[in-house]
Amino acid sequence: MPFQGQWSDSLLAFERVHLIRLIIWAASSIVAGTSLLAWTRVRRANSPLLSHFAIQNTAWGVLVLLASLWSMRGLDLRDLAAATALDRSVWFNSGLSAGVVALGVVLAGAGWRFGRRLGPVGAGLGIVVQGMALLVLHLQFAAALVR
Repeated sequence: MPFQGQWSDSLLAFERVHLIRLIIWAASSIVAGTSLLAWTRVRRANSPLLSHFAIQNTAWGVLVLLASLWSMRGLDLRDLAAATALDRSVWFNSGLSAGVVALGVVLAGAGWRFGRRLGPVGAGLGIVVQGMALLVLHLQFAAALVR
């Protein structure tokens, strides 16, 4: 049992730090994505790779930001059942993030292999970056839960 010896307030602090990290990552993704999009528009650069990469970063940033803010408002002390549910949720989200990385690799590879089109490659790379970041953040939280 991974929660032996942990107090509910410690778990709450770990969860809050995890959500703050997700919010910082999401905000950074939004700023980076919109900045890259603005830069390509100002320079009138016709780069589907950069545009699709920036769109993915911005879209994922908005989704993660909204989900994290929604989760932040529901933070509360947890009993053993809720802590176990949180642990399972974190591992499930880690698996989803790994699947997102694989999806991004497939999209980028298929876009390049079957059409030599840079738009899908940029979108795939954006998905890979977001998936990897979320995977790392979720695994860090999972490691904190096990301690």
